[in-house]
Amino acid sequence: MEKIKVGVIGAGSISQEHIRSYLNNPGVELYALCDINEKTLKNAGEKYGVTRLFTDKDKMLAALPELDAVSVCTWNSAHAPCAIAALNAGCHVLCEKPMATSAAEARRMVEAAEKNNRLLMIGFVRRYGNDCAILKDFISAGYFGDLYYAKATYLRRNGNPGGWFGDKSRSAGGPLIDLGVHVIDLVRYLMGNPLPVSVYGAAFQKLGNRKNIKQGTGGYSSAEKSAHDICDVEDLATAMIRFDNGAVLSVEASFSLNIKKDEGAIQLFGSKAGAKIDPELELYTEVNGYLADVQLAHPTALDFSGLFQREIDHYISCIREGISCISPAGDGVTLMEILDAVYESAATGHEVVLRGEEKK
Repeated sequence: MEKIKVGVIGAGSISQEHIRSYLNNPGVELYALCDINEKTLKNAGEKYGVTRLFTDKDKMLAALPELDAVSVCTWNSAHAPCAIAALNAGCHVLCEKPMATSAAEARRMVEAAEKNNRLLMIGFVRRYGNDCAILKDFISAGYFGDLYYAKATYLRRNGNPGGWFGDKSRSAGGPLIDLGVHVIDLVRYLMGNPLPVSVYGAAFQKLGNRKNIKQGTGGYSSAEKSAHDICDVEDLATAMIRFDNGAVLSVEASFSLNIKKDEGAIQLFGSKAGAKIDPELELYTEVNGYLADVQLAHPTALDFSGLFQREIDHYISCIREGISCISPAGDGVTLMEILDAVYESAATGHEVVLRGEEKK
């Protein structure tokens, strides 16, 4: 079979994961790269041996009608325009998370995909983790019983990447839309994708990007970080999300927070057992009338090295073989509804009702 010709829009940091994964897939030809930064584009072209280089997405799509698929790896505010342009040009699209800057934008992306009969897949990469696969196996077997509550944290002590991440006009938000999106989606996916009913959230701008810190860094840095960066996003967001199946998720995400060390944990609580990923997977239950902590014989922690490869391989299989996509655009729209509601609740100080009797 002919190789799938793929173009990547946005040649910055996250695109490297996509590019390397495409190069490792024998069914793909990395066909073109596009980035508004000529230096970044030139360096990527030389590094990966790509000669079809463009600084304008529309020119690339017009010049290369033979393109089959595209990855959108730009900053957040460009996700919708780039994805819609590619879909209208007849390409399948894998769009990095968050899907867009709002649910309204996300819905327009879905409309373009449906109109052109093309796949629009969202980069919810945590769905492709080995930890996720094992938890899904236990959940499918009924091990946890009724999953009714979850807690998710993605906290950094000093982790504002700078560059566009702190510029709300390009990012649409801070740690909630950058980090929180990962754990909110993962918990929702594990719970069977229930729909959000109501959201109460809060956001704080107290510490900013910690420019006053004299030594030590958080190790997080945008490729375009500079001394003149804007920082007008929240540095901490928290929310309580209620779903239509009765389950509740508590989430916290930060770029800057006065804690001892960075934290990233997901906890699931069921009527028969519970689980925690931090980073290894542990299970908690009752055995013969005794409380018991269960650890797998071969401890399992999230293996980041395989995440993007599995995601990209799945994307190509969806295109080539027509298999069902496990991170479809519809789930991206729902996630954007949740994020919109958290920011609205944080701004108004009130709960936001998304669906159900109370919304009438």
